[in-house]
Amino acid sequence: MNVSEIFENTTKQQVFDQSIKYWNSGKTQEWLDLDIDLVIGKREGYYFWDMDGRKLMDVHINGGTYSLGHRNPEVIDALIEATGTVDIGNHHFPSPLKAKLAETVIKASPEGMRHVIYGSSGGEVIDLAIKSARCATNRLKIVCVNNCYHGHTGLAVAAGAPRYCDLFHAERPGEFIKVPFNDIDAMKKAFEDHDDIAAVLLETIPATYGFVMPQGDYLKQVKELCERNGALYIADEVQTGLMRSGRMWCVETYGVTPDIIVSSKGFSGGIYPISCVILNEKASKWMREDGSAHMATFGGSELGCACALKVFEILEREETKKNVAFISGYLREGLEQIMAEHSEAFVGIRQNGLIMGLEFAGEQGAVYAMQHLYKNGVWAIYSQLDPSVLQFKPGVLVTKEYCDELLEKMAKGIAEAKEDILSNRS
Repeated sequence: MNVSEIFENTTKQQVFDQSIKYWNSGKTQEWLDLDIDLVIGKREGYYFWDMDGRKLMDVHINGGTYSLGHRNPEVIDALIEATGTVDIGNHHFPSPLKAKLAETVIKASPEGMRHVIYGSSGGEVIDLAIKSARCATNRLKIVCVNNCYHGHTGLAVAAGAPRYCDLFHAERPGEFIKVPFNDIDAMKKAFEDHDDIAAVLLETIPATYGFVMPQGDYLKQVKELCERNGALYIADEVQTGLMRSGRMWCVETYGVTPDIIVSSKGFSGGIYPISCVILNEKASKWMREDGSAHMATFGGSELGCACALKVFEILEREETKKNVAFISGYLREGLEQIMAEHSEAFVGIRQNGLIMGLEFAGEQGAVYAMQHLYKNGVWAIYSQLDPSVLQFKPGVLVTKEYCDELLEKMAKGIAEAKEDILSNRS
């Protein structure tokens, strides 16, 4: 049975039943309990269709994975063309595609970046970033944020919030120092109390915590602390990178040049799994000592490289950069009008370009907003570590017409959510 036949011969209820029985029963039931009965069928651009045929506007885009839209035709064409010549390749050896993509990424990154190493997921390359910092500094400890998320692999999950770590007993006592985001005094104290800090690991804007914006010169001050104390600065740009801020890497908008940048999700347009860690010379120390110390069979798949090359070509176009600037302002203006009409329930907008968090009243305000927006044909998701904030992530290629339709549906959904938000706020 091929893919189209599976979709045509399966009902949504069968999918739920099979998923509860054979896949992830907890996650499946969790969404059903929230009245989100979603099984994605057809998908195209910044829309997808429920298996029952209901059309939704996608402003979650799976954390930035579909920043160029679902099934971007240019990226798909690049993949199809590549299958005529290559497969995943061999991770032991260089290849023209791996080398060309690495050069492309370095040229699109801050001055001082030297090497690109590939993975197949965000968590995998977060692990590699931590390993690289430890090798470069010959130190152990990593400073990160209390309410953060960096993935679910071994070191990445230990660096994250207890929400993701504790259930699996993944904590690593003494290795990870947690401090509040935007609290530079707490960061200074961490360095005062520990002389063996290898790196600070920060999402430039913590996504799962509700896109809390860095205040003032916070990130610059963190980088200065790293430099003064011989530690490295790791910028987790998995959700904020790739032109979503109007710059290739969001950390650049805060005047910071990190030692390590991590990228995943939208790196290949959601077409083929590939991720990367970008390293400066100091962070590349392990390669000079033993270049085979880290390997990943699927890291740097040549098919994934072909997709990523096309993604960077699209992102570097002047029309893409201009569109990000225009849409960022256009949506902000429209959302402010909606907020003015429903100011008791819709209370704030956090924004850097197309990286946006919408604040709602009450501890669970964004959950109610999500539910009503879903009913009105908009898919956006609440922030797991702060359910009062809705993650709002329009794609970089959306049109004015798309935004007009989106704002109309946002206005209707938020108006309908208002009663639930206000009656349940604590």
